[in-house]
Amino acid sequence: MRSISRLTILLFIFLISCNQKKEKKQETLPKTEVVEEKIIEPVKEEETPFLLDENNAIPFLFEYEKENKEDKVRITTQYGSFVVKLYKETPYHRANFIYLTKKGYFNNTYFHRVVKDFIIQGGNADNSATAKKRSEIGRYLLPPDTRKGFKHHRGTISMPSSEINNPHSLASPFEFFIVVTRPGSYHLDGEYTAFGRVIEGMDIVDKINGVPIDDGEWPMVNVVIQKVEIVD
Repeated sequence: MRSISRLTILLFIFLISCNQKKEKKQETLPKTEVVEEKIIEPVKEEETPFLLDENNAIPFLFEYEKENKEDKVRITTQYGSFVVKLYKETPYHRANFIYLTKKGYFNNTYFHRVVKDFIIQGGNADNSATAKKRSEIGRYLLPPDTRKGFKHHRGTISMPSSEINNPHSLASPFEFFIVVTRPGSYHLDGEYTAFGRVIEGMDIVDKINGVPIDDGEWPMVNVVIQKVEIVD
């Protein structure tokens, strides 16, 4: 009996020892850690804004006019609206006007100069918003295109020369004038680029030409170009 009890005790001790070894072995097993993979997005470089200048303006407009064939715009003021058809024979000037229209440049500028029975001139304004829009488009001039045979009849839209040092009569791209004189102001032919003509609403142009002006030919009450838009 004693030998059986002793054997039982030894067997019990052996089993406990084996279980302890298994527990230690399990404790030493490596644990698998779940690591979340972080996606690192590439740093985006800020794009340099495109600005027109004296070097790229003509090449840009040369390509732009191929893809943008629109040739009619509606100019809306507080006195009403009128429609201008732009000449395809003066491609740079047409493309420039369409480009500025699509950029929204003319919106909220003024007919800032009115000369009785002669012209109304638009595309400028004495506010910081207009200066900001010009700076975001660029600084450039357009060469004259006066050999296409277009005359400055009444209703003709033409482009004034820049007032800066300008021996070649380069045109200010942001402004334009419309002839009111009957039957026209032909002394302007060959000096300024006629690039379109009013085809609807000439009575609105006449109304603007009749507003009171100050000594500097600026309307006493601003004539706002509320919107210029493409006409299909």
